[in-house]
Parts: sequence; structure tokens; C-alpha cells
Amino acid sequence: MAGFLVVASIFTSAVTAAFGVGGGIMMLVLMGLFMPVAALIPVHGVVQLGSNAGRAFHMRKSTVPSMILPFAAGGIIGALAGGSVVTDLPEALLKTILAIFIVVLTWVKLPPLPAAKSPLVFTIGGVISTALTMFIGATGPLVAALMAKAFDTRQQVVANSAVAMAIQHVLKVVVFGVLGFNLAPWLPLALAMIASGYLGTMIGARLLENMDEARFRFWFRIVVTVLAAELLRRAFS
Repeated sequence: MAGFLVVASIFTSAVTAAFGVGGGIMMLVLMGLFMPVAALIPVHGVVQLGSNAGRAFHMRKSTVPSMILPFAAGGIIGALAGGSVVTDLPEALLKTILAIFIVVLTWVKLPPLPAAKSPLVFTIGGVISTALTMFIGATGPLVAALMAKAFDTRQQVVANSAVAMAIQHVLKVVVFGVLGFNLAPWLPLALAMIASGYLGTMIGARLLENMDEARFRFWFRIVVTVLAAELLRRAFS
């Protein structure tokens, strides 16, 4: 089981580095085949924290520092206060709303917004996506769709999505730590998956560099739409 997940981490990290999204949900599904439910979300959070941090470091030249603090501030608000808003709603409804919102944000040509890169937009994005990730987990496509609207190049989309998701997973790991989850038995596996995931990041980043902008945008939309469809499937099942 451990060997399979370590190797799988290479592939899933490469997918995210190449297309900006997708690897995290794939890894969640694969880990769910072998791990107890009680450990799945916190251990996945640690692995994804390392994977996204490694991706952000590898692509640090394309990150936009002005995005980090507003998104982090919004993420803290979402982690602390978001629960009181969403916990009263059925999980199926949340997944349906999220899937529809992702598809609209990805495919509908919205009017140009001069403030698309403003601190307020990133703060609001941090609040909403972090509040949702505490309960349904699969907000990577939402974050990536937001970054795709805010930034012009594929490198910026992937790099800043990695930074934003790393922030989210830090908050998630802190919350589970406060709740008393014991990570120690799972730490060797998590560290091995983080290390192999960085290899996947280097492979995926090479693919990203060789892809033209139009091809990236096309496949980015396809991958995000497939993930949104998976959210809908989970909601209706």
C-alpha cells in the first residue's frame, strides 16, 4: 500500500503541475482505497501541503506575492467562521453549488473586471474556498478557476494555485492538530509521498513549459469540468 501510494504521488503531482488541478482529488480517491476514514482527510492534507509547497517553490518565479496575504487572511476567516454558515446545509447541496459555480467560472465568458487581481477578490476567494474545503475537501478546481480568471499565463495559474492550496492545507492541518489527530504513525508515509510528489512536480512543470497557452487553457477547462462532474456524481449518489 505504501509503495503504491508513493509511486502514485509522482503521477498525481505531475498532473497538477501540468494542468493546474486534478492531482489532489486523484490522490484522495487512491488513498481512500487503503486508509481508514478517520486518517484519510488529515493525512491527505499533510501530503497535499507538501506537494503544493514544493510546486510553489519550484515555480516561485511565477508566483505573485501580492496575492498571498489577502488569500491567507481570507482563508483564516473561512476556517474560523465558515463552519457556522455551511454546516447547516446538506453536503450534497454544497457539492452541487460548488460544481455549478466551477463550470460557470471556467466556461462562461464573464465581462472583464478591472479588480480581478485586487486584494479584495483574493480575500473573498480565500474565505469561500477555505470554508468549503473544511467540509467537502474538493475545492482545488474552484481555486484554480479563480486563478485562471486572475492571471494571464499558464505558469502564473499553476504557481499561484499551488500557493493558495498550500495555505488552505496549512489551516486544515492546524485544525486537525487542535482536534487531537495523531499524525505520528502516518508521518513516514506522508514524507515519502511528499518527496516522490516533488519528482512528479518537476516532470509536470516540464510538460507545462512545452505546452502552448491555448492548449493549456483547453485541457485546463476539460480537467476542471471532469472534476466538477465528479462532484455532481458524488452529490447525487
